[in-house]
Amino acid sequence: MTVTDVRTAPDPTTRAATVARLRAGRRTRNRRTTVVATALVAALLGLTVASVLLGGIGKVDPADVLPAAFGLRTGLADYMIFQLRMPRALAALLSGALFGLAGALYQRLIRNPLATPDVVGISAGAGAGAVTVLLFAPAAYVVGAPVAAIAGSFVLVGLVYALAWRGGVDTYRLVLVGIGMSAVCTAYTNYLFTVADEHSIAIAMRWTVGSTNAADWDGVTTLAVGLAFCLAATAVLDRSLGSLTLGDQLATGLGTRVTAARVAALLLGAAAAALATSVVGPIGFVSLISGPIAVRLAGAAHATALAPLVGGVIVVGADVLAQNAPLISPVPTGVLTALLGAPYFVWLILRRRQGAS
Repeated sequence: MTVTDVRTAPDPTTRAATVARLRAGRRTRNRRTTVVATALVAALLGLTVASVLLGGIGKVDPADVLPAAFGLRTGLADYMIFQLRMPRALAALLSGALFGLAGALYQRLIRNPLATPDVVGISAGAGAGAVTVLLFAPAAYVVGAPVAAIAGSFVLVGLVYALAWRGGVDTYRLVLVGIGMSAVCTAYTNYLFTVADEHSIAIAMRWTVGSTNAADWDGVTTLAVGLAFCLAATAVLDRSLGSLTLGDQLATGLGTRVTAARVAALLLGAAAAALATSVVGPIGFVSLISGPIAVRLAGAAHATALAPLVGGVIVVGADVLAQNAPLISPVPTGVLTALLGAPYFVWLILRRRQGAS
């Protein structure tokens, strides 16, 4: 063995210590993720119970509240709890989870915290499709709104991606094109308001702000089925998304079909945002802030898994405040999420500009 070989040969003790540190770090991260997930689930349960109990049920016998939540009572208890309060609380939870998942997918795929469905226009496209059905085919809203929302979001995905393509997709160009397309969708929606009847306009205007007020069990079913599908699809795509973070060339070398994985993730995020939008409207900034909060709580490796829980906590919490906070309630849920998300959005842009200078 030469002198060079002696100097470069790996030390078995050092290698074993390095492996041990990596394993210990992984166990620590997994424990932290478990603790965070448990805390988020507990917060979700507590906020959901608060949403049901704080909704003006003073005339309902306390002994009837829990049975009524499962549809085991009739009369006032059934109407107040099972028909009004439970659908609203569950719609807030499920839509928040879908918004959070959609935002985390886009942020992970494009590697830019600004690239979320509501910022790049996907939610606006979904809203335009759903409003079209709401104003002109209200009888078909239950089935037609989710279909129209998904169609609108997919069209926006295609247009934004095509217009931002210049031999590749620059993230800032994607965001700018998305903001422009979002303005186009907003203009189209405003035009629809000018030709619709007054009753439909009043309903649609409140919905476009983002509100769980009109949620029913049909909407809850749509959200639950959509969330189950999106979570399963995300689990299937997780390995490909992880390899994409290493760069296209290395991902291809690892056997990932880069273009197919990227398009699938874009469409999946659009579908998640569209399904939520079709039921509760475009509740703003939930997609933007859920992913970064999940990253801070448990690290980037587990952000996609935790973002739906974070999104659910944000929307249910905002809905509880929108209904019960002194001085401001009742207001649409989207008003409070915008009050939280808009300053964060401005701060994020300023921070990235300072980092680029």
